[in-house]
Amino acid sequence: MAALLRRLAALRCSSSPWTGAVLRETLAPVLRGGAPLLAGDGAPLTACSRAHSRGQHMEVEVDVKRLEGEDDGIVEVLMCRPKARNALGYVFVSQLRNLVTALSSDSVAQVVVFRSLVPGVFCAGADLKERAGMNNAESDMFVHGLRTLMTQIASLPMPTIAAMDGAALGGGLELAMACDLRTAAYTAQMGLIETTRGLLPGAGGSQRLPRTVGIPLAKELIFTGKRLGGQAALEIGLVNRAVEQNQSGDAAHREALSLAREILPQAPVAVRLAKEAINRGMEIDMTSAMAIERMCYTRVINTQDRKEGMAAFLEKRPPRFTGE
Repeated sequence: MAALLRRLAALRCSSSPWTGAVLRETLAPVLRGGAPLLAGDGAPLTACSRAHSRGQHMEVEVDVKRLEGEDDGIVEVLMCRPKARNALGYVFVSQLRNLVTALSSDSVAQVVVFRSLVPGVFCAGADLKERAGMNNAESDMFVHGLRTLMTQIASLPMPTIAAMDGAALGGGLELAMACDLRTAAYTAQMGLIETTRGLLPGAGGSQRLPRTVGIPLAKELIFTGKRLGGQAALEIGLVNRAVEQNQSGDAAHREALSLAREILPQAPVAVRLAKEAINRGMEIDMTSAMAIERMCYTRVINTQDRKEGMAAFLEKRPPRFTGE
């Protein structure tokens, strides 16, 4: 998959007239619902990219960028649907699902950061215009798909960070809560506002929020549809870090990168197994959870990284982990 992503990056930079045909051929094995997975080339992105096919264009609403140099191992998921404030519509969800599926088997990615390229918004939640055109059965199936997508994000093997520089409402906050860690600007607004629309959180929010901030507070926030700023979210433990917004409007993203850089030097296998132990252990009784911890610990003992960690300690030098 890493090779596929690199090939796609090279193709996207090409201006050849047959690029579209090659893209269709290359993407065929990973298409879901007709939306493509496109790989970023590591260069800074300031606007949404496009995939061209037979004279027509398809908006790339979710893209990926692999950082380089000292940040090698950090992958950014870029959300860019400006006209709809990154609302969770058909194309957006399909492209995000494809990307997450690819990342689930990516052994190179060590930390994944979810961020928005749309100023002032992380994700505004459901696409109500699209939802209005669905009948009850279609709406139920679409929300079920959202719930499955959030579970896929939560199940990614590497640590994930949501950088909320703007509004994260409804399904947008559910997306952020599916990540392991969250950063926010003080000016960001977040909340599960579904009850104000005659609904309830349907993409995991009714379950993840109580597990994050506690049952009584989660009930208050969901029952009232209250919105919180970054500072208030930090105080209740909804986000890990909150910072003053900067002039470029990307303070939460920068803080997310700072957090990712703290994770990056650690042993990749150990970090992934620690995430597995925590996630699986939280859903069961303590005795069973201890058994899971032992299983994960056993798997890390025979790694080269564990041996390197011991050697570095004895030799009083920084470890050089390879993820093996």
